[in-house]
Amino acid sequence: MTTELATLTRAGEGVSEATRIRDFVFGSPGVSNCYLVTTQDGNVLVNTGLAPEGPQHRARFAAVSDAPVRAIFFTQSHGDHTGGAELFRDAETRVIAQANYDDVTDYWRRFWRFYGGRTRRLWGAVLGNADEPVAEIPVVEPSETFGDRLEVTVGERRFVLLATPGGETTDSLVVWMPEEKIVFTGNLFGPIFGHFPNLYTIRGDKLRSAREYLRSLDRVANLGAELLISGHGDPVEGREVIADQLARMRVAVEYVYDETTRGMNEGKDVFTLMREIALPPKLAVGEGHGKVSWSVRSIFEEHAGWFHYDTTAALYPVPPSAVWQELAELAGGAAPLVARARDRLAKGEPVAALHLIDIALAAEPGGREALETKVAALEALLEASGHENFSETRWLQSQIEEAKGLLGDE
Repeated sequence: MTTELATLTRAGEGVSEATRIRDFVFGSPGVSNCYLVTTQDGNVLVNTGLAPEGPQHRARFAAVSDAPVRAIFFTQSHGDHTGGAELFRDAETRVIAQANYDDVTDYWRRFWRFYGGRTRRLWGAVLGNADEPVAEIPVVEPSETFGDRLEVTVGERRFVLLATPGGETTDSLVVWMPEEKIVFTGNLFGPIFGHFPNLYTIRGDKLRSAREYLRSLDRVANLGAELLISGHGDPVEGREVIADQLARMRVAVEYVYDETTRGMNEGKDVFTLMREIALPPKLAVGEGHGKVSWSVRSIFEEHAGWFHYDTTAALYPVPPSAVWQELAELAGGAAPLVARARDRLAKGEPVAALHLIDIALAAEPGGREALETKVAALEALLEASGHENFSETRWLQSQIEEAKGLLGDE
């Protein structure tokens, strides 16, 4: 599944022509896709891709229609949806976003180094920019915003913009064409339609609300769309197919939400809930982008915050690592810790092994046996993951690369 997601982000490589989805709807692939809708009075764009991809999108769409762009709709404010806008807009173009656009772009603008560095660690090897410096995130200003619902008519076509704040951002929106029964959902459902949502991304971002996701999903489900066009991959055809996929996703997320809240009310701690809660086979959906155990913790901390009532020390700015060196001394140095870590690894407990190795490396930074054991534990976790979840896979791979680099193996 990691391969599938990485392939989706490179979908625009070597593509010279736009794809015809309907006689009046065309797609241009990229890190995120953008779409052109033709009308008798000009064109409408749904998203504009990354800024560096803008010229490719414009060239593909120019071969389809040279009519002016009357409106651009941003399904969210991330740069892979908005970056190419300046190549398409003119003084008369309506560029429309949801009203939370300013709030979301403000915190991305404030934390661009923080987010950018983390994103690069996960995506750099896939996108081929791992060695490039992190660039400040450009912000495209819309010409207008709306709150919950906005109707826009261009030529003979009517577009209804609906706020869906349960997506990747709180300024998420979908574009509904009621006469044609087409809905553009952007990344509301993530890059892989039908998979568990990414309620928490290890790249770093605000927690995403499971309840808002369910409300947003219901809003789309109630439209009765016959064609669903997302930000990545192929469109989903057929009212029944779309309804079935949305229903499966809804039941899966609601199950995890209900089980987490039930466990919290029973007094269970977050790590117990992360271990215990899993989707029953009949409710199973893919976890290529979102992961159930991480979502359990996201739901827990969305409602309970970061203080888990487990240790008083968590209230103060002294991390557990502050005493690791002392623990290593009490254990007799790094060697006994490494030996115990190997025992735990042999018993199929790679996470416990990593905890011990962290302490060993605090006592003996760069210790070869500790680093070799760390690599083995990380590789065991990677194998156990099945390479399904992209973020988990890329994080583990980056940590293996880092440890091997310290060993001089790369």
